[in-house]
Amino acid sequence: MEGRVEVNGHIVRQLGVKVDPLHDKIRVDGKPVHIKRKLYVALNKPKGCVCSRKDELDRPTIYELLPKEWGNLLYSVGRLDYDTEGLIFLTNDGQFALRLTHPRYEVSKKYVATIDGRVERQMLELFVRGVFHEGEKLKAKRAHLVSATKSVSVAELELTEGKNREVRRMFESQGATVKRLQRVQIGKIKLGELKPGKWRTLTE
Repeated sequence: MEGRVEVNGHIVRQLGVKVDPLHDKIRVDGKPVHIKRKLYVALNKPKGCVCSRKDELDRPTIYELLPKEWGNLLYSVGRLDYDTEGLIFLTNDGQFALRLTHPRYEVSKKYVATIDGRVERQMLELFVRGVFHEGEKLKAKRAHLVSATKSVSVAELELTEGKNREVRRMFESQGATVKRLQRVQIGKIKLGELKPGKWRTLTE
């Protein structure tokens, strides 16, 4: 060992010394080593903002809802479209983002959709079997009817693929219009009591 590494002021001269990067002070050639802290944020995205860092139409973005010092550090994990509300994660951990977005991991996401008019259970059963829209197969893992009247229906859908506008397109394929769409859960993390436009940090 060349004595180039210090831990808490002591030169390390043997291999295999364990350190805690969050609490121990580490220096190499006299210069401090800063460990990049991983951040995980759950945000309740309100309707009427975009998930891009900048928008060509100058619409509000989710990054404006975060502390300014996080603005260039965090990236959204997936997206919610302009009119869709609910749970979205932001992080600086690329592996975490990959595990949530890549289809092979099949991370489930739950949505609550409010639909114009009456929806029958048969329509939701069809979504579980799979429907085609614009040449692409769209499929829900689970779907159930929460309530239905002649004027409005509420359904909960669970998806694992995360295709663009998937829930809205499913209903469009059957001639139904989604009036409101909210993502309420990703994996085991629920939106809970988090208010629109508010965020909270998550532990690893």
